Amino acid sequence: MKKFTFCLKLLLIPALCLLLSAFSTKDSLEEYVIYLQKSLTTHYDASQEISLVKRYELNVTNNGFCRYKRFFNNGKIEYFAFKLAKFKDLDYYGTTTSGRLVLRTRSDDVIVQTYNDRSGDVDSMSTCIVVPLKNIEAEDLNRIRDNLTKITNP
Repeated sequence: MKKFTFCLKLLLIPALCLLLSAFSTKDSLEEYVIYLQKSLTTHYDASQEISLVKRYELNVTNNGFCRYKRFFNNGKIEYFAFKLAKFKDLDYYGTTTSGRLVLRTRSDDVIVQTYNDRSGDVDSMSTCIVVPLKNIEAEDLNRIRDNLTKITNP
């Protein structure tokens, strides 16, 4: 009888664990991307560059890319893009009122392109993207870091 009870326990415990884990929900990549897009566009601070930049585009896509494009008043265009899976860490320089978010990648994984520049069009690589932000709390920055980390290490 002891042997039967022991075998029953061996089968019942893993089955119970499997049953409980089947009902747990994992956040999807799409949820992380939506949060990142929303928080970066909500906290974007155009006033830091208003004298230079006419408009900007900041997109976090469902296929795992972060794209940042700035259109300058003189016609120059700067384009930055990196795959979110290459994210390494972020830094924030400034206060809760205004500052700059630096998104760092593992190596030269950021594509940098300039168009309509006086010195000519340039294609290069970088290790970071700098995004001006405003009205952001430490908790928001931690959630941004957590979401980027979850995308990088699913």
